[in-house]
Amino acid sequence: MRDDGTLDDQYGLGGSADRSDDIHSTVQSAGSKEPNPRRLSLEFLRTRLGDLANPLAARPGRTKLAVAAGAVCCLGLIGVGQLGAGATNGSSALVPTQEVAQRAAADAASRGLAREALTPTTPSATPTADPDVTSTPTAKPKPTAKPTSTAKARPTTKATPKAKPKPTPKRIVPVSGLDEDQMANAVSIVRAGQEMGVPRRGLVIAVATAMQESNLYNYASGVLPESQNYPHQAIGWDHDSVGLFQQRPSSGWGAVRDLMQPAYATKQFLSALLQIPGWQNMALTDAAQAVQVSAFPWAYAQHEWRAAEVVDAVLG
Repeated sequence: MRDDGTLDDQYGLGGSADRSDDIHSTVQSAGSKEPNPRRLSLEFLRTRLGDLANPLAARPGRTKLAVAAGAVCCLGLIGVGQLGAGATNGSSALVPTQEVAQRAAADAASRGLAREALTPTTPSATPTADPDVTSTPTAKPKPTAKPTSTAKARPTTKATPKAKPKPTPKRIVPVSGLDEDQMANAVSIVRAGQEMGVPRRGLVIAVATAMQESNLYNYASGVLPESQNYPHQAIGWDHDSVGLFQQRPSSGWGAVRDLMQPAYATKQFLSALLQIPGWQNMALTDAAQAVQVSAFPWAYAQHEWRAAEVVDAVLG
């Protein structure tokens, strides 16, 4: 490094004699001689004038401070330049101090602008999930364990009450020498009389009359071909007489189709019997003749005991 005196000679007017601290050294170099006051005044003026004429002239205290500060700055800039150069291209060459300072200022400005440009002005969107991060699967609920018993629970249902079976009609065994058809017709006469509320005496009279008129067979008429269209068990030729009681449609007993039904024919007979005053106290043959007006009025009496036996068998 160059001497301070050389630096002062380049820029100062009087060299080292112009400095105020050099006055002291001049005085010391004179030895024991007493200084000349006039010379001191001239030297003082020359020093002040030189400072005024050259304000840039270096001073000893200021020069040392400036040199130290400059050395520190240079070392710092050199270190920054080396770090920047090594980070960019890996070169070990040093960048000049002034260029490093300019680059540092430019880099600082550019980084400031970059930060401002990168600073978002609007709220950032919600970050999306990282596809590399595997999400923990939600545990599925375990199914409820089924009962170990294999037997299935049966729903409790109320027992439906069973319908009572209809009573089977009691088979009545034929009595008094009758066959099945005769006995069936006798049962029909008794049941029809029961529906009308006719007492037993009237039922016996009705059965005995049918035994005399048709022998308890349901007759159709050869004179009335229509009667043959209905269920029948025999065909007669006594005028237009039909059915169990040989009733004539022409006499007002009813229509052919009705008189061919045993129940209807029985009700027609009993209705006429109930209209005869005191029929219950009459002889069977008289009561029957009062209804039938037959040419053989005494013939009904012969069937009374058999008729009573059939009625008792049906009434049970």
